[in-house]
Amino acid sequence: MSIRLRVNGTEHTLDVDPEMPLLWAVRDVLGLTGTKYGCGQALCGACSIHIDGEVVRACVTPVRRADGKAVTTIEGLSADGSHPLQKAWLELSVPQCGFCQAGQIMTAAALLAKRPKPTEQEIDESMGGNICRCGTYIRIRAAIKKAAGVSEE
Repeated sequence: MSIRLRVNGTEHTLDVDPEMPLLWAVRDVLGLTGTKYGCGQALCGACSIHIDGEVVRACVTPVRRADGKAVTTIEGLSADGSHPLQKAWLELSVPQCGFCQAGQIMTAAALLAKRPKPTEQEIDESMGGNICRCGTYIRIRAAIKKAAGVSEE
């Protein structure tokens, strides 16, 4: 079965099993390796990407669910790293090991698309399912606030 995807603005037709996890289609078939495999059970958030602007866990999302839709990965958030979240992440030195950061940024981007000026509670609720083994949660929250233009309390 052919699956049509628009990934980061580029049209693709993939001849893959429709039940293949979207993560493997993006990483192995299309070669976009910024999205990471973490737990494989949608628990950690490392594989977070967008389908039509909604954040999904690509490790458990069958590629058929994205057929005919727009998929955005960390590579497509901005071509030159100029997205406000990417800039805030760098300015505040958020990452340590960096493994979870693509998923963290993609989850935060979906939040800011819906809530441009989120409250601390909204940030915590949105980001609650993303795990950072290095524990950079305070810097992650600060970077989201910076990108949103929300002052630290």
